[in-house]
Amino acid sequence: MAHIYLLFAFGKDEEKAQLAWHKLESWKQAFRLDKKLLYKVERIAVAPESGDEKSAKVEKAAKGKGQGKAAVKEQAKESPAASEDVRLLVRLGFSGHEKLSEQRWLDRIPSEEPFRDASPEVVKPGEAKFEATEQQFEDLD
Repeated sequence: MAHIYLLFAFGKDEEKAQLAWHKLESWKQAFRLDKKLLYKVERIAVAPESGDEKSAKVEKAAKGKGQGKAAVKEQAKESPAASEDVRLLVRLGFSGHEKLSEQRWLDRIPSEEPFRDASPEVVKPGEAKFEATEQQFEDLD
């Protein structure tokens, strides 16, 4: 059975990634796509800014909002996910006689709301990125 991978890059938008995850989960249950629709979330840490630049930006934000430095530093510590890019990898694995269903899902998923803005990318067997994408999917837990 050949797999098709859909890659969605949500950037730092954790809410859209959560919305997409919930939508995939509901489809999986509603249409009984247990092993045919698998997905994994990948978080990529973005290179942090140097301490001086970051503290200067935090202080500017504090001045604009009228907050103290301590409150702003706590706020920066509480949101570590803001420095991570979120990617969603979806694997479609339909058998040979389900080509029509596979094509419908391949058309539907990238056209739905939370996925549309996440720069969808389709990787099919035989393409240059396929093996690397497959390995990346298997390595994620």
